Amino acid sequence: MKKMILLLFMIAASATSFAQMNWKSDPMHSRLGFKVTHLGISDISGAFDKFDATVSYSKPDMSDAVITLSADVNSINTAVEMRDNHLKSADFFDAAQYPKLTFKSTSIKSAGKDKFKVTGDLTLHGVTKPVTMDMLFRGVGKNPAANNAEVAGFQATGSIKRSDFGIGAKFPAPMISDEVWIQADGEFGKSK
Repeated sequence: MKKMILLLFMIAASATSFAQMNWKSDPMHSRLGFKVTHLGISDISGAFDKFDATVSYSKPDMSDAVITLSADVNSINTAVEMRDNHLKSADFFDAAQYPKLTFKSTSIKSAGKDKFKVTGDLTLHGVTKPVTMDMLFRGVGKNPAANNAEVAGFQATGSIKRSDFGIGAKFPAPMISDEVWIQADGEFGKSK
């Protein structure tokens, strides 16, 4: 009987010993990128240069993870100033009226070793829609340039339809693809 009680105690202790993990994106080592196809023949890529993301979980399998993201629409950067200004205009993002895009996860499901399907609410151009992205946990390491601080790597990929968010309605899919591919790569540091 004592062995059984000890075993149950050890199982309970190990189940509760995993600490809450809170990670915040490091802007110097993270990128929120996107890509569309122009005229059906070339891909144009860009990024939002200013964004914050967090990942928090208390279970080792990350089944309770909460992922948040907020980006400054005015920080859009496609390496062509004229195009960036057009994308910020009412023809596309209307950054003056909708200066932020946000995402907050509502569920996370395992999709294999270190792979997940993350579903959440994306708010873009004043419209909120559920989206599902693929997330890869790239592991934990130490950053020697920051006193060996612990860092974690996460990557999210997937696509959305710009028409779902009312973006660029004047520009049909043969001109600019309706599908927008997203790749977010993040190095995250521990936060409180």
